[in-house]
Amino acid sequence: MANPYQLNAPGLAHDPQWHRKAVFYEVLVRAFADGNGDGSGDLAGLIDKLDYLQWLGIDCLWVPPFFKSPLRDGGYDIADYYDVLDEFGTIGDFRRLVSEAHARGLRIVIDLPMNHTSDEHPWFQASRSDPEGEYGDFYVWSDTDELYSDARIIFVDTEESNWTFDPIRRQFFWHRFFHHQPDLNFENPKVHEAMFDVVRFWLDLGVDGFRADAIPYLFEEDGTNCENLPPTHAFLRDLRRMVDEEYPGRIIIAEANQPPFEVVEYFGTAEEPECHMCFHFPIMPKLYYALRDQLAAPIIQTMEETPDIPVGTQWGTFLRNHDELTLEMVTSEEREAMLGWYAPDSRMRANVGIRRRLAPLLDNSRAELELIHALLLALPGSPFLYYGDEIGMGDNIWLDDRDASRTPMQWNPDRNAGFSTADPGKLYLPVVSSLIFNFTNVNVEQQLAHSGSMLHWIRQVLGVRREHPVFGIGTYRNVRASAPSVLAFLRELPADAGEDFEGEAILCIYNLSRHPASTELDLSEFAGRGLRDVFGGSVFPAIGSDGRLGLTLGSQGFYWLRLRSARSDVYSPATQSMPLIKQEDPSR
Repeated sequence: MANPYQLNAPGLAHDPQWHRKAVFYEVLVRAFADGNGDGSGDLAGLIDKLDYLQWLGIDCLWVPPFFKSPLRDGGYDIADYYDVLDEFGTIGDFRRLVSEAHARGLRIVIDLPMNHTSDEHPWFQASRSDPEGEYGDFYVWSDTDELYSDARIIFVDTEESNWTFDPIRRQFFWHRFFHHQPDLNFENPKVHEAMFDVVRFWLDLGVDGFRADAIPYLFEEDGTNCENLPPTHAFLRDLRRMVDEEYPGRIIIAEANQPPFEVVEYFGTAEEPECHMCFHFPIMPKLYYALRDQLAAPIIQTMEETPDIPVGTQWGTFLRNHDELTLEMVTSEEREAMLGWYAPDSRMRANVGIRRRLAPLLDNSRAELELIHALLLALPGSPFLYYGDEIGMGDNIWLDDRDASRTPMQWNPDRNAGFSTADPGKLYLPVVSSLIFNFTNVNVEQQLAHSGSMLHWIRQVLGVRREHPVFGIGTYRNVRASAPSVLAFLRELPADAGEDFEGEAILCIYNLSRHPASTELDLSEFAGRGLRDVFGGSVFPAIGSDGRLGLTLGSQGFYWLRLRSARSDVYSPATQSMPLIKQEDPSR
């Protein structure tokens, strides 16, 4: 039987700006596809599904930790940086994954937690048993638990302190996350060397970059909150210098859940660069808030507060991922409102956030799912999608902690949703069997068969985005709209962007209200310019000679309209509706 996803791909093209235009896809190895029938996903299963991801239109896979681990924190508690968890496969399997992905034009970035290890890591075992030995100073030890008292506790619902007493060494060790994840001591230069060696090992295997997990917490200093300290940035500058010199074209992504004015420091400067990308945490909850508040102001304000970033860098944006939907970046009043809107049941909450998937968050509303994706894909940044969200997968709030949204990918309506041939009781987590999101109704096979499905819509919109580099490398500016529920902004390319896209400008308009809205936009500098819908090429009425554009949008509707180039024919001023017909590229 022919593979329904099979496409031809020339492999990876050299493009130093690739990370600014890419669409990333987070795929949990354990959750995606089981290749050997043991009930847990593995690298072989992921390789078998690469054709699907290529067909969907993904540019780069983000693979969270797959290293040897006791799995007390989903693999972020690493016991060996140089090996693959046995149930996932081998280093050879990983090499094949990279090779097969690259052959399809897909890049791969991996997660690299550098701040901490598992307490089962040999480094920690040596450190606790031999304080004077080679690894004695690899972790942060103290005779007292009173140091660094100004540092917040991140996992407030599980941890009472950032210090834990070790009965073997008879000292306290420091940990910013779980008590079984001791923090490495970055004051020790040998730790730097060890981390550089780990980075080189995986880049030598061909990965295209890595996500630097929990990067703000590398260093500690008494009297501070032990976050974003100058030595952390110095370490990142050294790391970036090594990557640029030895592995040009590879990227570092900073996971820094901090306010924008602090996150922007992780880009560094043009003279002293640090990370190529940083996640834009503040915009994500504001998208959800604006949907329920039905006002554009929260998004407009957040974008106004977003600082400029150095040339060649990029924000990473997302709707959901393997963690909870964090509400650290909103006010207490906004947090209470969002918990009421999106997590009325206490089982839906975790830490300072919400542990639900995208479709259940939005009550499985197709209009809202399309609207929020259209926002994510058009706002500045490279979007990160979460596996299963392209088909509107559900969650299971009866499972512990973050496992609620880490259930098996739903491929078809057969046993185990086509994820595994194992006995259902052997699955690492049960497939979703709730009334609305039951895997027999929500799966890839079912949606492939219907051209109007969410899956086909996502593929279409990713294809449109790829045709317009302005979404990745263009500038952003807000456009004033007369209706408070309407968000409008321009994405623009400079005149020297290349002849195919010279001066391209796309106007994005969204109605956040559940009712139709009529609005007027102020586009005075584009007076008389024609407009085309980028999805179907339909011609829209031109902007008026006074620079005003009146539009009506349906309930939670949106437009992506390309401004025709200034040299194109404009609309008849007599009617402002009928275009002068001229043969031209329909994308103009």
